[in-house]
Amino acid sequence: MDNNIPETTQHNEKQITLFQSLIPIILLVAFLALNVYIFKDNAIGGSNQFVLLMGGAFAAVVGFVNKVPYEKMLNKVSKNIKSTSGAILILLLVGSLSGTWLISGIVPAMIYYGLQILHPDIFLPACVIICSIISIATGSSWTTSATVGVALIGIGNTIGINPGMVAGAVISGAYFGDKMSPLSDTTNLAPAMAGTDLFTHIKYMVYTTVPTYIITLILFIILGLTQNMEGATDTATTLNAIKEIFTISPWLFIVPIIVIALIVKKTEPLIALLIGTLLGALFALIFQPELVAKIGGGNKLDFISGYKGIMNSITVKSSVETSNETLQGLFESKGMEGMLGTIWLILCAMVFGGVMEAIGALKAISRAMLKVANGIFGLFASTVSSCIVLNVTASDQYLAIVVPGKMFAEAYREKGLAPENLSRTLEDSGTVTSVLVPWNTCGAYQSSVLGVSTLNYLPYAFFNILSPIMTLIFAAFRIKIRQLTERVVSA
Repeated sequence: MDNNIPETTQHNEKQITLFQSLIPIILLVAFLALNVYIFKDNAIGGSNQFVLLMGGAFAAVVGFVNKVPYEKMLNKVSKNIKSTSGAILILLLVGSLSGTWLISGIVPAMIYYGLQILHPDIFLPACVIICSIISIATGSSWTTSATVGVALIGIGNTIGINPGMVAGAVISGAYFGDKMSPLSDTTNLAPAMAGTDLFTHIKYMVYTTVPTYIITLILFIILGLTQNMEGATDTATTLNAIKEIFTISPWLFIVPIIVIALIVKKTEPLIALLIGTLLGALFALIFQPELVAKIGGGNKLDFISGYKGIMNSITVKSSVETSNETLQGLFESKGMEGMLGTIWLILCAMVFGGVMEAIGALKAISRAMLKVANGIFGLFASTVSSCIVLNVTASDQYLAIVVPGKMFAEAYREKGLAPENLSRTLEDSGTVTSVLVPWNTCGAYQSSVLGVSTLNYLPYAFFNILSPIMTLIFAAFRIKIRQLTERVVSA
C-alpha cells in the first residue's frame, strides 16, 4: 500500500470482492466493443480514450464503496503515468525518426531494394525471419517495428499483400526476438520475478518458443502461397516512381545500421533514436536537398527552407507528393504530432490500470485464479490467465509480468516446480499478448508505428496467439516441466 496514506485510513479499507473487481472490467469491455462496432478503426481516435477514463471512474466508485481514499487512487495513477514516461519519449522520437527517415530516402531505399529481393511468395515468412534477426540483435520489438517493420509494411502494400498480414508477420518476428534476446528488458524481468537466472530462463524458453516459431513460419508460408497477386502494383513502375522522387543509394543504409549497432551495444533507446533522427536529417540535406527545400516551403535549399523542412518532418505530419497512388500512402510520415493520439491512449489506459491496482482489484482477480489452481496444469493455466487479464486491465506488459510473478512464485515452489517454469510462462503469456490489446502500451505503439489497427493484425499475429497455447500444451502433457529436485541434481 502507498506509504503516503495514514495507517488509520488504511485500516478503514474493506477488502474488495471478486465480483466488485470484475464490474469495471465488464463495463469497460462492453463500451470498448460498442466503440469498435460504431467507430470501427477510428475507435482509437478518441472514443476509446474516454471509455478508459470512464472505466477508471467506475473502478473509483467501487473503491469509494470500499473506503479506498481518493488520494491513494490518485497516487497510484500518478505512479503509473510516471512509469510510462520512457515509452512516451520513445514514441515522440520514433515519430521524429520516421519523418527524417522518409525525407532522407532511407525508408524509400529500404522499399526500393526490398522490392527487388523479396518475392511475393516468400515475403511473409521473410518478414518473420528478418524481424526475428533484428529483434534478437537489438532486444527490442519496438525498435524493430520502427525501422525495418515500417519498410516491410511499405513493400507489402506495393505488392498487394494485406497490411494486417504483413503487420502480423512483423510483430511475430519482432516478439520472438524480443522474447529470446538477452538484451530485452522483459527477458531480464521475468527470471528476476520468478527467482531464476537469465540464461537458464532463455534455455528453458527454447522448448516452447521454437515449436511455436516453426508453426508460425509454416502458417505464413501457406498464407503467402495462397495470396492472389493479380492486382499487385507493377514492380518496375513502382521502382521508377521511387527513383523519380528520391536519390536512392546503398549509403543510406548507414543510418539504420548505426542505430541497430547502438542498440546492440546497449545504448539507451532514447539516445539511439535521437542519433538516428539527427543522422536522418543530415542525410536528408545531403541526398535529398530539393525535397527538403520543398517541404520547407522553398524552391531551392537555403538555411531557412532547410531548417523548416527538417523541423516540419520531425514535428508535424508531412508527405511527399507522387503520382503513384500506391506510394502516396507510404510517402507520408506522422512526425511527433502523429504520436500524440497514441500517447493520449496510453495515459488514459494508465488511469484505468492505476485505479484498478489502487482499489485492490488486480490482486483480487489474481487471488481468485490462484484458488482454482488445483494441480500443475491449473497453476500454469492460472498464470497464463492472470498475465492476459493484466494486459487487458493494467494495459502494461511489465505489470503483466511483475504481478503474476510475485503472486505465483510461492505456489510454484510449493508444488516442487523449478522457478524457470514460472519465468517461461510469464514470457509465453505476459510479454507476447500485450501487443494484442489495442489500449495496452504495446498494442497502441505497434498500431501507431505500423499504421495498422490492432484488430486488423491480431488474427495474423500467429506467434503471439500460439505462445500461451503452447505453454499450456506443455503443461497439460507434462513436457519439460522441471522439478526443483531435477534442478538441484543438474546443478
